[in-house]
Amino acid sequence: MKTFFEAHIWSLKNKLYRMAFLWVKDREVAQDILQAVFEKAWLRKDELQRMENPTGWLVRSLKNESLQHFRISKKFDSIVDFDIEASEESLDRSEEVKLVFRFLESLPEKQREIFQLREVEGLTYEEIGEYLEISLDQVKVNLHRARKTLKDYLMQQKNGK
Repeated sequence: MKTFFEAHIWSLKNKLYRMAFLWVKDREVAQDILQAVFEKAWLRKDELQRMENPTGWLVRSLKNESLQHFRISKKFDSIVDFDIEASEESLDRSEEVKLVFRFLESLPEKQREIFQLREVEGLTYEEIGEYLEISLDQVKVNLHRARKTLKDYLMQQKNGK
């Protein structure tokens, strides 16, 4: 039988790693950040077990650790800008996925973050709202706008406009 930590915290390691890597764009740094978050989670495992949304706490901790990394290294631009070329070289992606990543660059920051958290990382609307400290309605509206804009963008690309 799995412990709470194994079932609800450790099981998120791949999702959290991908999120950290997208922010810091360095595999070793992403691993270090994830390790720091898991250390904090281990120390607070009893508290996390009583939380309604431990995933939201983990994502917030991951973001805080990433921001701390940028404060220390004085590299603030990496957490906002997603370098498509570097990602395309390091990860062999299909043309459609490349188009989606190019599209994501054009979205407003909040829509981009909500889209990634929902569509890539699979967080619930409630988890996203808690993580970003916005209402459930704001999550839904921003996600709807991002999806509609993506659909229009892909149709334009398909039609060669």
